[in-house]
Formats: sequence, C-alpha cells, structure tokens
Amino acid sequence: MSTMFSSSQRALQERFGTAALADRVSMITMHAEVTDAEKAFIESRDLFFLSTVDDEGQPTCSYKGGAVGFVRVVDAGTIAFPSYDGNGMYLSMGNIGTHAKVGLLFIDFETPNRLRLHGEARIDPNDPLLADYPGADLIVRVAITKLFVNCPRYIHRYQKLGDSVYVPKAGCATPPAKWKRIDAFGDVLPARDAAAVAAAGAAISFDDYMADVAAGQG
Repeated sequence: MSTMFSSSQRALQERFGTAALADRVSMITMHAEVTDAEKAFIESRDLFFLSTVDDEGQPTCSYKGGAVGFVRVVDAGTIAFPSYDGNGMYLSMGNIGTHAKVGLLFIDFETPNRLRLHGEARIDPNDPLLADYPGADLIVRVAITKLFVNCPRYIHRYQKLGDSVYVPKAGCATPPAKWKRIDAFGDVLPARDAAAVAAAGAAISFDDYMADVAAGQG
C-alpha cells in the first residue's frame, strides 16, 4: 500500500472507493527522474504554473511564461528556469527562500497534455545559467521529488496566436510593462526602470490601465 497519501486524501479515497486505484496510478505514473519524452515536453513549453507556500502556510499560484525552451532539464533529476521582471513583490521567489517545496504544472493547450512536477527549489544569485537568459533576475533550480502525467480530458483546446512582446530576447531591448506607467507608481519605481518607462510614453491612470487589460492591450 502506498504511503504517499495524507490521511485526508486517503479518507476521500476510501469514501469514493478509489484507494486501490490511487495506489495503482501512483505506482505506474509517479517517478523521480525525467524521461526523454518528458524532457522533450518540458523544453517545448512556453509557459507553466508554479505553486509555492509562504511562511504562514498560505499557498500562491503563479503563471510563468517565456520563449519556448525557457525551462531547461539540467539532468534527469533537476530542472531550471529564469525569474524575469515582475511586479516587484517577489512572492514566488521569496516563498522559495522560506519553503523549498514547489509544484509545477506544464500544459499543452493545442494538443491536450499535462505534466505535474513536485520538487525542492533553490536560488543561487550567482548561478552560471544567468548568462544564458537575457533579462533574467534569478535562476531557480528544482530538485525533482516526483513527476507524473495527468489525464488531459478536461483541458480545453486553445490555439496560440503569438508570443508576448515582453519576453526578453538577446540583443533586443525589452519594453517596460505598461502598468509601470501608472501615475501612482511613478515615484517608487526602481532606478533601472525609470528611463525606459519615461521613454515609453506619458503616465496613465489605474483605470486607463485596467481598460487596456480588459481590451487585451495590457
């Protein structure tokens, strides 16, 4: 019998008669090293979802996007990905500094498929991979504890229309996020943003920004 499930998970399995099935599924699908097929899948993704937990036990889930291949399989037991400029709160990265355990969900919306990955993350401010990711603030390496495919039946099919213009690229200046032009933030922007934001255009109101977001122009 599997010992990977919590008492609450096991109680629900017993209630719905799935305990034996859960044991079998975990035995067949869960493992700790990346296969060749999984490596190809992970490195073909341009987005994933990252879950972390803060020092009060509050989880948060964050969307992470980049160019295809921005998540790298370093070896069979380790993946790495960059942390790009965000809203300055560093919720996920700060959480990793408190609790190393993370969960990642990789999804293909065009050919429905998904892969879950659990592991322990660490951040080295001098990680040599920083040189490979223009525009990255930090590199996160995750030591894999388990990964497994999930049934894709509830994944809706979507077609990709294009890449975000904000994804950093070598030899090309990345435009500043439009929200940084909001007038309420102008006096607290870090020095590295001030010139680029000023060059991007006049200040805007929060309401103007939210209208742009609603129109898909954020």
